[in-house]
Amino acid sequence: MIPISEVAKKAGIDEKYLEQYGKYMAKINLNIRRELGDRKGKLILVTATNPTPAGEGKTTNSIGLSMALNALGHNAVVAIRQPSLGPVFGIKGGAAGGGKSTVEPFEQVNLMFTGDFPAVSAAGNLLSAMIDNYIHHDHQPEIDVRRTYWPRNLDMNDRALRKIIVGLGGRFDGFPREEHFVITSASEVMAILGLSKDYMDLKNRLGNILIARSEQLKEMFARDVKAEGAMAVILRDALKPNIVQTHEGTPAIIHTGPFANIAHGTSSIIATDIALRLFDYVVIEAGFGADLGAEKFFNIVTRAGDFNVDACVVITTIRALKYHGSDNLEEGFPNLEKHMENISSFGVPAVVALNRFPDDTEEEINQLRTYCKEKGWKMEVSEVFAKGSEGGKDLGKSVLETIASNPVKGISYTYDLEDSVETKIMKVAQKIYGAKDIIYTAGARGRIRSLEKREYGNLPICIAKTQFSLSDSKSLRGRPTGFEVEVTGADVSNGAGFIVIYMGDINLMPGLPEEPSAHGMDIDADGKISGVF
Repeated sequence: MIPISEVAKKAGIDEKYLEQYGKYMAKINLNIRRELGDRKGKLILVTATNPTPAGEGKTTNSIGLSMALNALGHNAVVAIRQPSLGPVFGIKGGAAGGGKSTVEPFEQVNLMFTGDFPAVSAAGNLLSAMIDNYIHHDHQPEIDVRRTYWPRNLDMNDRALRKIIVGLGGRFDGFPREEHFVITSASEVMAILGLSKDYMDLKNRLGNILIARSEQLKEMFARDVKAEGAMAVILRDALKPNIVQTHEGTPAIIHTGPFANIAHGTSSIIATDIALRLFDYVVIEAGFGADLGAEKFFNIVTRAGDFNVDACVVITTIRALKYHGSDNLEEGFPNLEKHMENISSFGVPAVVALNRFPDDTEEEINQLRTYCKEKGWKMEVSEVFAKGSEGGKDLGKSVLETIASNPVKGISYTYDLEDSVETKIMKVAQKIYGAKDIIYTAGARGRIRSLEKREYGNLPICIAKTQFSLSDSKSLRGRPTGFEVEVTGADVSNGAGFIVIYMGDINLMPGLPEEPSAHGMDIDADGKISGVF
C-alpha cells in the first residue's frame, strides 16, 4: 500500500486538509471545500439487477471501474458506502470489494474503520437515553410513554433485539415498556449523516428528529430534549469523508452506510460533492437493484444534493439471471430488461456489465450478449475481480463513449414532491416495480393520512422492501406481472427529510444465517486476521 498522504496528494488534497488514522487511512477536513472550485466531474451511478443472497459484486465492480478509468488515463475516484458489521459477520460478507478489485486496508475498512459507525450508534443511543431521562425527571410537556417512537440501534444482526421490554427493576430504572432496536444502517441518524451538507445542517436535521408525542398529543422532537448539540458533537468527525486506496493505489472515498432495502443506500452528499470538485469521473454505488438503490438515489439523493447523473452501469451475473429464471438463463433476462427500463425512465443512459464468474461459459455469455444487442444496449464483460483494472477497461471505454454520445439534460423523477403520499407510492410501485395495484393495511392507510395531516406529505418517500424481487415478496422472481404490493406501515424520518414506507415482510433488524461468516474468522499469534471477505 501507498502512504495515504501520497494517495491524497494524487487526488489533489493538500496535507493540511488530511486527518490521518495511521499510515493508510485518513479523513478529509470539510474546510477543503472553501478552496475547491465548482463541481467539474461526471457522475457514474452503479446499480444492478435484483441480487441473490450472496450479492453480485456491485462494490467490486464500482471499485474496478474507477481503477479502469484511471488506467485509461483519466482522473477518477470511487465513492462507496462503509461496510456494516452485520453483513460482514452474516452471509453477504463485507463491502470493500474482492479479488484484485478492493479498497485497502481491507480488514480495517470492513471492521471498525475510522469509527463512524460506532459514532452513529452512540449518537442515536444518546438520544434514547436523553428521552428516558426527560421522562424520568417529569419534564414538561410530559412525553406520553405509549407514544415514544425513537428506537435504539446496534450495528449487528441480532434478531432477539427486534422487540424487547426495557425499564424493568423499579422506579429508578425507568418505565417498563416495549422497545425495539434497528440495525445502525437503518437508523435515521445514519440517513441524516449521509444527507447533511455541513455542521449546521447536521445539527438542524438532528434537532428535527421526531421522537414522541406529549400527553397533549403535541409532537416532540430531539430539540425538545436538547439533544441535537451533543449528538452533533459525537458526529463531528463522522461527518468528514474517509479516503483510502484501491488495490492499485488509486484514491477511494468511503462515507456513511445506509442500506438500500431499508434506507436510501448510498455514500454521503458531502463525499460526492467533494469528489465531483476533485475528479473528472466519480463512480458511485447505489445499494441492491435499480428498484431500490437507484430509485432512491434519483428521487431522494439527487434532490437533496442537487446532483445530475451522467451514466449508469447495471451489474448482473449469470448466477443472478438464472436465479430469476428458475435456473434457465434466458428466462431470467426480463429481470434485467425491467431494470434497464427503470434507468431509462430517469432519462439516463445505461451500460450492462456482466460480472464474470469462473464457471460462466462462453455460450452463456454470448446468449446475454446477443440479447443485449437485440435490445440496443451496450454490454461488456467485467473481470475486475480476477484482473483488476485490466479486466474493466472495455467497460470503462463503453461508459466514456456513452457519456460522450448521450449528454443528460436533467433527471426525470418518478413523482413530484407535491403528489400525495399514496400517489407517490403508486407511481414507484407501477413505474419501477411493475405492480398492478397497492394494498394498504388499515393501520398503514391511517398512518399515511396522519402524516399528511401533520404536513409531512411533500417529502420524498423511501420504500423499505425486499431486495430479492421487483415485488415486495422475495418468492416472486424474474419480472413478475399482475402482482399487488402491500403497504404495512409508514413513518416519518423528519430529520433525514423523507417518509419511510414499509412493504411486505421487511424488518429493520436482520438476523444471522444458520452458518454465519463469523464461523470462518480467526486471528493468529501475530495478530493477522483471516476469514474476512
